[in-house]
Amino acid sequence: MEKTVLNVKTDRSLKIKAKKVAKNLGLPLGTIVNHYLRQLVNEKRVVFSAHPTPNKKTWKLLRQASEDCKKGRNITGPFSSAKEIEAYLDS
Repeated sequence: MEKTVLNVKTDRSLKIKAKKVAKNLGLPLGTIVNHYLRQLVNEKRVVFSAHPTPNKKTWKLLRQASEDCKKGRNITGPFSSAKEIEAYLDS
């Protein structure tokens, strides 16, 4: 298999952090990058497995929704059919 060099621009701090993680896993960063490239080619998809972390605004909205739910405020439903939902959304 013929080897080639791939130049990719990335944030310096990201590269440093990635190299540290790779080192802790006992792997060179290039091995990890090649693995992801092979996965991309074989599966023709990109998988992001890190769980999304809500920002401050989203956390505030989630806390408010949780409080509303506990207090029975701003709650609609339950609906017994899709038609009921559509009618509610159209109103």
